[in-house]
Amino acid sequence: QVRLVESGGGLVQAGGSLRLSCKASGTIIRIDDMGWYRQAPGKERELVAAITSGGSTNYADSVKGRFTASRDNAKRAVYLQMNSLKPEDTAVYYCYAAYYGIYWGQGTQVTVSS
Repeated sequence: QVRLVESGGGLVQAGGSLRLSCKASGTIIRIDDMGWYRQAPGKERELVAAITSGGSTNYADSVKGRFTASRDNAKRAVYLQMNSLKPEDTAVYYCYAAYYGIYWGQGTQVTVSS
């Protein structure tokens, strides 16, 4: 069983920055992919960023150049640095971890005001 706990969401003005963190706990040998999805009201959950255990990343086109995903395998943590935030980035952000299945965090709200 893997438990993911997120932190770092909040309210920020357009153009501002936030950093999300997500730490995994449980009986874990090695987590494969980790990353972030988001879900805005009335919309489907979408992939924001994914990062492999080796550090390779993949981003949604809408966040390329603004968001940076990173991870610390020793801490079993994944991070999302979000810069130049836009109102359309407003959503609940969920971290995930792939470990013999997909595990999800509880979600953290990010609100960007115009």
